[in-house]
Amino acid sequence: MHNLIAPLNPPYAEDIQAILANYPQRGGYLLTLFRTFANSKRFLLKGVPNLLDNESPLTLRQREIVILRVTANLDCEYEWGVHVAAFARAAGFTENQLEATRTQMPSAPCWSESEALLLRLVDELSETATLTGATREAFARNFTREQQLEVLALCGAYHTVSFVANAARLEGEPFGAKFPARM
Repeated sequence: MHNLIAPLNPPYAEDIQAILANYPQRGGYLLTLFRTFANSKRFLLKGVPNLLDNESPLTLRQREIVILRVTANLDCEYEWGVHVAAFARAAGFTENQLEATRTQMPSAPCWSESEALLLRLVDELSETATLTGATREAFARNFTREQQLEVLALCGAYHTVSFVANAARLEGEPFGAKFPARM
């Protein structure tokens, strides 16, 4: 029998159940991703910091632009679809903008200048693990140091999430959105 990463099903070990009780649930439903994290108590506790709280120095919209672009860049339909379903409306995205996170360049006319900067930044980090001089300078001008660290942490965390979801070949959640077709 292969020992591949896969979502666990209840009943969980007592210590794992106690940790999972602190994870967000949707009507009592625990995301498949979180059940996959449950393979490791250490990972549940430390693997992906919870950056989805109300204390973020970023707006919900800024945070979701970063997350949607990272997951789109990494072909992680699972996590992209969860975030579209859970946060797109509250973040004020249009259908065109949601599609653009997957199919268009940062310079697409549907984005403001600061949103295009976030998209360009995510693309550069995803491709090269660093920023060009112009992007770095614009980032420093337009975002506080606290916001900069938050953006970088989100990029790293959602690379990890995408790696886990893709390696485990997680199917989309029943409520999750599907990727738009690439043009």
